[in-house]
Amino acid sequence: MESRVKKKQKQQKRKWPLWIGGIIVVFLLLVGGFLYYIYDKIGDTVSEMHDPLDREADPKRQKEVESLFKNNASVNLLLLGVDERDGDKGRSDTMILMSLNPKTDAMLMLSIPRDTYVEIPGHGKDKINHAYAFGGVELSVQTVEENFQIPVHFYSKVNMEGFKLGIDAIDGVTIKNEQAFSQGGHQFPEGEIHLNGTEALDYIRMRKKDPRGDLGRNERQRKVVAAAVDNAASFSSISKVGNILDIVGENVKTDLNMNRMQSLFTNYRSVRNNSKQIELHGTGETINGVWYYVVPHEEFDRVETEIKQHMQAN
Repeated sequence: MESRVKKKQKQQKRKWPLWIGGIIVVFLLLVGGFLYYIYDKIGDTVSEMHDPLDREADPKRQKEVESLFKNNASVNLLLLGVDERDGDKGRSDTMILMSLNPKTDAMLMLSIPRDTYVEIPGHGKDKINHAYAFGGVELSVQTVEENFQIPVHFYSKVNMEGFKLGIDAIDGVTIKNEQAFSQGGHQFPEGEIHLNGTEALDYIRMRKKDPRGDLGRNERQRKVVAAAVDNAASFSSISKVGNILDIVGENVKTDLNMNRMQSLFTNYRSVRNNSKQIELHGTGETINGVWYYVVPHEEFDRVETEIKQHMQAN
């Protein structure tokens, strides 16, 4: 009788590792399947986002881009927040030029006020955000390159109406508000506030009640974007990942393909730990009855020099 009990106990001991191993295998299969789904979903999203400019067909341009990543050189990206609605091509509501230098692990950000008075190729002097209305992303990139004498290697465009969907998808953002104001029927008190998508969009759009005008608005935009990045990086709701990727795919366009995105993620991601923001200083002037943000030539030269020094630093 005793030998039978011992034999049964030994059989049970042998079964436990089998049960545990089975659970681990199932878990790994589930995780592997989810990771495959995410990887596949990301691939689909990147394909949907990819919208190359005409210059991509130029062999010389292709070699230059290959050389950038091969030599771990500085890369400049133009971020465009575009206010598009049905039947209206829209204007670039937000323009941020980002310069990433992986050799110094540093990122330089220049917010360009939307009313900046510049020369738009083929259209004469006008507000810089009108470049998008005249010629889309192509002309926006060309306008920035020619007025700042800085190469724009890549662009990323986000539809501002879709922006609020993205904020809602990550359960909103919490930021510190420096100035109490109202906008779009919402009240924004001073101090720490939590914003849903609609509130975040109204928050970054206000400028007339800000004593710094576009400069103050640009600062609020950077706050919301930074908070959104932090939320997305630490977001714990796996079930919403697919929804977030759907929103991104439908509302973001870029000339970065999958390989280039992977290169940026691998070799350039640490630049965000050392970020510097610069501003374009000018004055408000009314010209032919229209208000512009007029920037002296010396100021354009100063910004050009600062960005090029950042790009060339080792």
